Amino acid sequence: MVSASDGLPVPDRCGPIATRSASFNGIYSSSSPPTPRSRQSSPVHSSRVGPSHPFSSRRSRSQFPWYRRKRLKVVMALVALLGSLFLVNWIMLARLQHDAPNPPVSKSAAKLSIRSSVSLSVSVQGKGKKPHKGYQRMLALAAHALAEDKREPKDLWQEPLAPASNWRPCSYLRNWEPNEGKNGYILVTANGGINQQRVAVCNAVVVARLLNSTLVIPKFMYSSVWRDVSQFSDIYQEELFINYLTPDIRIVRELPKELQSLDLEAIGSVVTDVDMVKEAKPSFYLKNILPIILKNQVVHFVGFGNRLAFDPIPFELQRLRCRCNFHALQFVPRIQETGALLLKRLRKHEGLIGPLDRYLLGPFADSVEENGNNVKKASKYLAIHLRFEIDMVSHSLCEFGGGEEERKELDAYREIHFPALAQLKRTTKLPSPSELRAEGLCPLTPEEAVLMLAGLGFNRKTHVFVAGSNLYGGRSRLVALTSLYPKLVTKENLLSAAELEPFANYSSQLAALDFIGCTASDAFAMTDSGSQLSSLVSGYRIYYGGGRMPTIRPNKRRLASIFMKNSTIEWRVFEQRVRKAIRQTKHVQTRPKARSVYRYPRCKECMCSTD
Repeated sequence: MVSASDGLPVPDRCGPIATRSASFNGIYSSSSPPTPRSRQSSPVHSSRVGPSHPFSSRRSRSQFPWYRRKRLKVVMALVALLGSLFLVNWIMLARLQHDAPNPPVSKSAAKLSIRSSVSLSVSVQGKGKKPHKGYQRMLALAAHALAEDKREPKDLWQEPLAPASNWRPCSYLRNWEPNEGKNGYILVTANGGINQQRVAVCNAVVVARLLNSTLVIPKFMYSSVWRDVSQFSDIYQEELFINYLTPDIRIVRELPKELQSLDLEAIGSVVTDVDMVKEAKPSFYLKNILPIILKNQVVHFVGFGNRLAFDPIPFELQRLRCRCNFHALQFVPRIQETGALLLKRLRKHEGLIGPLDRYLLGPFADSVEENGNNVKKASKYLAIHLRFEIDMVSHSLCEFGGGEEERKELDAYREIHFPALAQLKRTTKLPSPSELRAEGLCPLTPEEAVLMLAGLGFNRKTHVFVAGSNLYGGRSRLVALTSLYPKLVTKENLLSAAELEPFANYSSQLAALDFIGCTASDAFAMTDSGSQLSSLVSGYRIYYGGGRMPTIRPNKRRLASIFMKNSTIEWRVFEQRVRKAIRQTKHVQTRPKARSVYRYPRCKECMCSTD
């Protein structure tokens, strides 16, 4: 864990000013009087018309008192100008560090504020590495722009309300009879983190209905990356899950005793991801999996990562998928209770309930509404998911400014955690890191993410909640964010050690708190479109948000072309191009064919349109 008191390196906020000072120094030094050697080697002519002074060829002018006074005046003028430049530097630095005074707060809130400012607790991965050198100039320009404290663009905290509000949730509607599950049993051991596992659970629900089979409560595989032993009932309300889906499929907590003793691998009932194509169609299951169930009465899917296609799939099965994700999976009470506490502190106000709170927090949403007679205005906050953990960084095959040391470290990580990818990298000619970046296939670095926010116009006083804070590259990666946005917090800042203790060493349960913080935010910024958390959060905000929950979805290919000019681009041009790139992604979009209903729920199976 990293604390602000640990001596975080501070970026040079006065870079452009110091450069200007140096250039002025150069200008004035070039105009200084010529050296004695230069005067002796060239004739000196008087400014007056007529013959030169009779002694000019034999005696130095500096011997005369009037000339010494002239040189003294030049030196004094130079010192005065340099002093004025230092004064300008000092004023600009003071403006960068200045924050408007906060209104009076309670003692408990004051303690929270002090703890947040003193200790920004963020876990880091890898050795400390400096931000990409090319971004130092852009970060300095961003700092100067934020110091001007301009008014934010009107649509910054909005999405197109009229077309977005025409869609409403309706996946709870059913048009079929309950499934008896008489063909056999389906076991699932889902891999990945909490968000991949959530997708696997809902896909398993659909497969159980498709094959008229009984689903056993899914298990979660232990991962060397996530290192979490949490199971389904540690994260989701098991009883609610079973009861809500009873009209759709039969769900049990364990296999019947007569099947528990079977060696599933020996009888051919274990199906891994290697045995299945990615996003398999329903016909694959009917042809290849149903015969196994009918023969052995049970099949065990191991992994089950993205192993069910989004198209083509029957209407009611697709609707069941949405029903599972948006209605049947509710966090357990202790996660909801802590999530409610997190939202209270994020908003700095106990009398406000957000539009998504009841769906995220269940009965604990009422605790957010306590003291609702408080007239204090709640703080808006922006949530950003920095998907820049070492697993994402290494899997992307991109480079992030760390040179040979970074390459060796990421290669070693791939050998342990992604051996197949490491083997592919050794034996196959893959696109270069620069080609991957140009195609928008690299996750945004923290520096790029904060430049995007500044370019969009979020002012320096914006409250920012950062999820996914196990940053690769060490503490220096975080400095870019905290220097531009000092009101930046994580769940580790806002919740005490005692409040976080029940979730210690359970990364999936901590990720559930991040999910709540991001989903309930006034605006949410993604940094990687491939992130499952970002996809699920944005989909949840669409489904329940009523057109009032904007999500920033960067087009990384467009942003890459902008960042490639970071050494020359002017800040005004950078702002214009970033805002145009993001504006093009804010239109209300129905689900494209074959794309995820979890991310794009605006489709007739999941939501109903009033048009």
